Amino acid sequence: MPQDHRAAKSVRVLLAEDQGMMRGALALLLGLEEDMEVVAQVSAGDRIVPEALVSRPDVALLDIELPGMSGLDAAAELRSEVPDCRVLILTTFGRPGYLRRAMEAGAAGFLVKDGPVEDLAEAIRRVLRGETVIDPALAAAALSAGPSPLTARERDVLNASVDGATVSDIAGKLHLSESTVRNYLSSAIGKTATRNRMEAVRSARQQGWL
Repeated sequence: MPQDHRAAKSVRVLLAEDQGMMRGALALLLGLEEDMEVVAQVSAGDRIVPEALVSRPDVALLDIELPGMSGLDAAAELRSEVPDCRVLILTTFGRPGYLRRAMEAGAAGFLVKDGPVEDLAEAIRRVLRGETVIDPALAAAALSAGPSPLTARERDVLNASVDGATVSDIAGKLHLSESTVRNYLSSAIGKTATRNRMEAVRSARQQGWL
């Protein structure tokens, strides 16, 4: 029987990625590292924390855009529920606003998916050592872009505007008056320099503010 040459203390990794082929490839490649073990794989954001509570990973490797819950929201929950787990965001969308939100959520690293797997493996080791790992080009872009101008409530209202929700729908969902919703929408449209709320949603998403 072949011997397992894996290190005695393997880094336990949780993967959250909704694309099955990408998730499988990452699991396979990271599994080839002698000091790493993929202990859990999930395809939805709302499965991250429950799975982490069972598998107790050292590092959670999270995509941002996931069904059920975004990787950014899951990162914030992990910080509360599984504080020993370090979070590394790995995404296709290298947007400055996403980076800022990831850091606010307690992520220890932020990388885009077009880098070599060797860099990813080393980033996992580094965040486990307590370092912060950020894609250099994205860090520079985030510094030049500045913080999001949207308040938390303005973000909530824009998020609730997706899929053509009416002002009444948004007010009911967020437990606000319709006049308050209109005020938040008007403010968000002004801050994004757009003509209507759907343009404001698109603009805010492109910036990584939502």
